Amino acid sequence: MPLSEHEQRLFDQIERSLAEDPKFASAVRASDPRFHARRRLLIAAFVIVLGLALVVYGTVSQTTWLGVAGFVVMLGSAAFAMQSRRRSQAPDLKSVGGTATRRTRQGGRRGGLIDRLEDRWRQRPEGHR
Repeated sequence: MPLSEHEQRLFDQIERSLAEDPKFASAVRASDPRFHARRRLLIAAFVIVLGLALVVYGTVSQTTWLGVAGFVVMLGSAAFAMQSRRRSQAPDLKSVGGTATRRTRQGGRRGGLIDRLEDRWRQRPEGHR
């Protein structure tokens, strides 16, 4: 149902006042999980470049331990980036009946080995025992 002219004016006025409030804008931005995921990915990319610089510097200066340290930094940062990306793509927790349950992804990666074995056990033919 469309808003009346009066409601539309009130809505525009509220929108303008909220846009002018920097404290409110920062609070909304701070609660956005996409903002945090993007920031973690940018930090991880910067640290990967820093680790690459360490590897190159360790190679040029013929300091083996510095090159290895740079590689470890790169590896850790890549793991952090993958973890934060996976966390940002995970389904939200949803409260159902007072308890928080995780929604399963359709067609996506399922749980671990135990979950797959349990699924196979449930789907086995009943005639073969």
